[in-house]
Amino acid sequence: MMENNLFDSTFRDSSGNIVIAQPLNLPILVWIGATLLKLLFPTGNIYLGLDAIAFGSLFTWAWQELFQGVNYFRRALGLIVLFGAIATKI
Repeated sequence: MMENNLFDSTFRDSSGNIVIAQPLNLPILVWIGATLLKLLFPTGNIYLGLDAIAFGSLFTWAWQELFQGVNYFRRALGLIVLFGAIATKI
């Protein structure tokens, strides 16, 4: 039986695997796509729409990580990205 210490709580998932990075999920893929498309449309309504989509998808990803992350590291990452995303809009 594995002893549960700070390292395990921070970096291991419920199966005991160390999880720092995971495969990209839909919100991150949408954020990447919208962010790249913003480079093609640097001004106008299309840019504003893409910016809203990019922000919304990044916010969604961060929120999911914050409340459903597999370990404390992923949850902290979600919190940091959430604050960062909001700070860029203020």
